[in-house]
Amino acid sequence: MKTEVYSWRVSSDLKSELEREAHLRKTSISAIVDSAVRGWLQANTMNLDEAAEQRRLHRAAAGCIGIVAGRKTRRAETARASIRERLGRRHAR
Repeated sequence: MKTEVYSWRVSSDLKSELEREAHLRKTSISAIVDSAVRGWLQANTMNLDEAAEQRRLHRAAAGCIGIVAGRKTRRAETARASIRERLGRRHAR
């Protein structure tokens, strides 16, 4: 049983769309809004276990961010020439 009231302002276009959809579905605007809000909450609410798992994953990933080791310190600057050289060797075979 619904006992709480929540209201907000919507554009006239949105209100018209809600009224049309309610009419087509032979239901109330309230039922459509309830359904939409429940769907959004299910899709966007994480339970505590999921939130803890996300924090764990973020901590694990943070340890790897920015860690790329290699001998060539200017690899990004010389990438084009390096790729062309490799392609040239490959196609010269």
